[in-house]
Amino acid sequence: MRWALVKVCLAVTTMVVVAFAVPLGLVIREMARDRAFSNAEREAAAVAPALSITTDRDQLERVVASAGSDADMAVHIPASGDTASGGTAAVDLGRQRAAADDIATVRRLGRASTSEVPGGSTLLQPVALSSGEIAVVEVYVPDAEVTNGLTTAYAVLAGVGVALIVGSVAVADRLGVRMVRPAQRLVEGAHELGEGKLGARVPEEGPNELRLAAVAFNSMADQVVQLLANERELAADLSHRLRTPLTVLRLNAASLGDGPAAEQTRAAVAQLEREVDTIIRTARDAKPQTVAAGPGAGCDAAEVVRERMAFWSALAEDEGRKVRVAGADRPVRIPVARADLAAALDALLGNVFRHTPEGTAFAVDVHNGEDAVIVLVSDAGPGISDPEAAMARGRGSGSVGSTGLGLDIVRRLAESTGGDMRIGSSVLGGTEVRIWIQLDGRAPVRRGHRGPVRRRRPGKLVSTFNRPRSLP
Repeated sequence: MRWALVKVCLAVTTMVVVAFAVPLGLVIREMARDRAFSNAEREAAAVAPALSITTDRDQLERVVASAGSDADMAVHIPASGDTASGGTAAVDLGRQRAAADDIATVRRLGRASTSEVPGGSTLLQPVALSSGEIAVVEVYVPDAEVTNGLTTAYAVLAGVGVALIVGSVAVADRLGVRMVRPAQRLVEGAHELGEGKLGARVPEEGPNELRLAAVAFNSMADQVVQLLANERELAADLSHRLRTPLTVLRLNAASLGDGPAAEQTRAAVAQLEREVDTIIRTARDAKPQTVAAGPGAGCDAAEVVRERMAFWSALAEDEGRKVRVAGADRPVRIPVARADLAAALDALLGNVFRHTPEGTAFAVDVHNGEDAVIVLVSDAGPGISDPEAAMARGRGSGSVGSTGLGLDIVRRLAESTGGDMRIGSSVLGGTEVRIWIQLDGRAPVRRGHRGPVRRRRPGKLVSTFNRPRSLP
């Protein structure tokens, strides 16, 4: 592409230079000829006043000598009348180069003329005498004078043409480099992206078209990375949702007693849990992305809480756990998909069963405010020593079966509405996880706070973190 551009520019510039240089050269030659004959006309005009006054040979020789070189000028005066009766004889001064017929034609027509002679040209200028006759002044213009300065002018013209061609080639080469380099980077970036180097990006520079192509390529690469991340995220989240039925299977398998069938069932459940953990850990490096629910989407948080608590209450009864649900007796509309809220609650309640001993009590509270809904999941377990580490995606608590994705699912659900998630200590003595779901899409007015959080409106307390509570 670069050399093609150079060749095209070379051909176009050469044609332009030739198209202008040839006519300009002809004009310069014509100007040189006109200049030479203009000088000859001035020399002839200097003799004309003397001829109109006198035809004396001696006087005319002095006039010719003062007007120009007598070697290049001649004066032809015809005879007037009969010399015997007082007429004047013909006078010829200087060297005659023009043909007699040409001189006679000029005298007859009374018009200036030029004629070709060996070594140059002659200007024949008619002059009227006092006697009524027509004299002819002949001025010789050699070829050297006609071509005087043409060599220099042609050399300058050729130099300008060559400079234009060289300059255009250099500019075309630089433009070619400027166009080819972004295109090469675009090709290299496409190859790198095709080889699996997802961090490949192209500098957004060069001509406008290539810059737009680079912008489109980078946007496409970002979308590819995001799509892959979303796929991994979906795989991890779906795998994590399998942990809930697996927990039920594990608890049920533990109550089967002894025997080969029971051992095989427990081994199969344990192997299935390990496989699910492997899938989750394989996809845990993906950057999460949460998309907020569209207009009209959402669910009744109270209904979802009641449904999931009914599911987990059966297991809680088997393990001797006390359960309390508050604030779920009336509808609480939130801009979150039903399946997402259910997955978040299952993740938190599954953590209670997985990381607290049997008999540990837990509670779920729903607080409905004007611009936010808060869901609190608390337990009376040992608590979380490092909440920040627990919220780091993919790290988990370090215990067997912990992937660290459950809390991340909850956090992303809250952030999709402009809210957030906090981990603190509950009055039950264990962990309390607060899910702040924003109803109007605005970010909550508190950041970097790990302790009790209060959000007030004039005369009304919307929610209270670590509010005193008791189990039945």
